[in-house]
Amino acid sequence: MRVLIVEDENKLARNIARALTEAASFAVDISSDGEDGQHMATTNPYDLIILDLMLPKINGLEILQNLRHRGHHTPVLILTAKSMKEDIIRGLDLGSDDYLTKPFEMAELIARCRALIRRVYDRPNPVIQIGNISINMASHTVTFKGKQVMLPAMEYRLLEYLALRLNQLVSKTEILEHLYDFDAENFSNVVEVYVSNLRKKFDPGPHHVLIHTVRGQGYILGDIPQ
Repeated sequence: MRVLIVEDENKLARNIARALTEAASFAVDISSDGEDGQHMATTNPYDLIILDLMLPKINGLEILQNLRHRGHHTPVLILTAKSMKEDIIRGLDLGSDDYLTKPFEMAELIARCRALIRRVYDRPNPVIQIGNISINMASHTVTFKGKQVMLPAMEYRLLEYLALRLNQLVSKTEILEHLYDFDAENFSNVVEVYVSNLRKKFDPGPHHVLIHTVRGQGYILGDIPQ
């Protein structure tokens, strides 16, 4: 999943990004001012936006209002000082999905991020079961036929994203947009490589029954629609 952090406190932004990358295996982009953050939010397909309210150039409430006015439905978690209760109320009224007051526990932020993303994909249960595969999005663990399987970060990201889009056709472009941040190096065949690795672990044999390729269109995890 791909997250945008719009926060002008550079140390805090970096700490959040590191926690999301290491603990939650998210791809993360950072913007340090409202103008740039708004541009990034409106031109990239993020799964979640973490938005500070006190920003240079354009404040967070204005960004939130503009996003919702333009029809952007990406969930927004706002960050604000404890003394600014009226901003929390206004933010919720303008369309934010959750909030945290500073200072906060990083574990709580990560849990809220996971919950917001699951809500977007209509997956309230953090555990997704596909055949013999069980994916726990809260603990980021995967089991296959009852045994835990350790996956590299990118393979886990891909499997989780396909699971959130269960039984849906997911294009290669969508995969690249949701699994990589701006700083990542993309290669033309990287998706095919990760899909091949996942098949070797969960879907072996000549007839792939879980991870399907729709030639020229993308991939489906689950059942091919009739």
